[in-house]
Amino acid sequence: MTDAQASDTHLQHTVEKIGGTSMSQFDAVKKNIFMNPALQGNYYQRIFVVSAYSGITNMLLEHKKTGQPGIFALFSDAEEPQSWRDAMAAVRTRILEINSELFADQKEEHLKDANDFIMGRLDDAEHVLQDVSSLCQHGHFALNDYIQTIREMLASLGEIHSAYNTSRLLQLNGINARFVDLSGWASTQQYSLDENISHAFKDIDLSTELPVTTGYSHCEGGLMAIFDRGYSEMIFSRIAVLTGAREAIIHKEFHLSSADPGVVGADNAVPIGRTNYDVADQLANLGMEAIHPRAAKGLRQQNIHLRVKNTFEPEHGGTLITRDYVSDSACVEIIAGRIGVYAIELFDQDMVGDLSHYEKQFLAQITRFKAQVINKDLNANTITHYLSANLKTVKRIQASLGDLFPGAEINVRKVCIVSAIGSDLKIPGMLARSAQALADAGVDILGVHQCMRQVDIQFVLDEEDYTKAIKAMHKQLVEVYNHGRAIKLA
Repeated sequence: MTDAQASDTHLQHTVEKIGGTSMSQFDAVKKNIFMNPALQGNYYQRIFVVSAYSGITNMLLEHKKTGQPGIFALFSDAEEPQSWRDAMAAVRTRILEINSELFADQKEEHLKDANDFIMGRLDDAEHVLQDVSSLCQHGHFALNDYIQTIREMLASLGEIHSAYNTSRLLQLNGINARFVDLSGWASTQQYSLDENISHAFKDIDLSTELPVTTGYSHCEGGLMAIFDRGYSEMIFSRIAVLTGAREAIIHKEFHLSSADPGVVGADNAVPIGRTNYDVADQLANLGMEAIHPRAAKGLRQQNIHLRVKNTFEPEHGGTLITRDYVSDSACVEIIAGRIGVYAIELFDQDMVGDLSHYEKQFLAQITRFKAQVINKDLNANTITHYLSANLKTVKRIQASLGDLFPGAEINVRKVCIVSAIGSDLKIPGMLARSAQALADAGVDILGVHQCMRQVDIQFVLDEEDYTKAIKAMHKQLVEVYNHGRAIKLA
């Protein structure tokens, strides 16, 4: 956009992100978002950032939850060259299947154009992998020198695929959509992230064009090196900030609800409706991201409101996340949790009086092996960190700590964390009620964490008690108080 256009559109347009699961149901996305009848034909003054279709990024990199290797993981392993080629062939097959479904009602030439576009990008990527593989057979070249760039390149393919298809399908439905490729695929220049976005949008007239943007952007230093799989939310955030959006909207396949409906029941969980960025940060810490914390930072600083909507309930306003919101009365807004957490406990009687040294070394090993700290506790001679990491990484941290502190006792235990979260939890007896709900459900509490800020209470539990604890706390702290409205249900 030009400066004049930016001035004209400031606080008029929205920036909207569509998740991968929603993107895989394009007919619903078209009907409920892009061409919603409620818009009455006013389809513009919106910028869309689209994620890769569900499962594609897992196939390109590795499965986000299970760790099953995709093209990147197999290539970086470098033991069986044929394995990554087989994975590339599987991606090609899946992408062609997706295209066939999406363009089923269009002319054959439109399907061919879509296939030719993405297959050309896949051909380029495969040639790069083959060239790097050949190069690294020589002793002067190491695969580690190229591995991050390869990860970035592969990640971009899924976002390019969905953005190109979406723009073409909207054009075929009479909308003046514009494909905005931030991937830098054929670029000869290096830009920072903000420069790349600003350059891409400088000539776009939002009053007559509907930009559909890749959820990945090429930039100096690499986007994934900083944000890894949270890169699309960072693109979404920076576009909203740099273009002066009126509101940022994320469309997901579910509401941001008072608990997981699959655990507590669809009739018991309700959309939160309103909350703040502090609560969003607590959710992100538990792996239930409304938005990546670094992406939320820019929106919060610019006081841009974030709305999380359900793609399949377009008439519902969703949940509005703002900087300063505090609930009218103190209440629990959401019960959330995380499984697959490892507690590493370092006990050493020599720690007394030297706690800071032990804590510094402990954190250094966690950082070295790139594990995420969810929480920690300590006393005179014990430090426990609760980590989101795989068992292999945890064992490496344990072994490293054993080398540093040979006289210490280091224990590892798999646990879960269940948390009550709200913008204002200053409720008398809150901790007691929470503990009683867990006790009544037969759940043994291994640890408790509550900050003076009082926006969350975390309980450390045996992993097998996760579902039971979520149900018990939601019933006692949310349902009984009519989801924060302090009206006891019959």
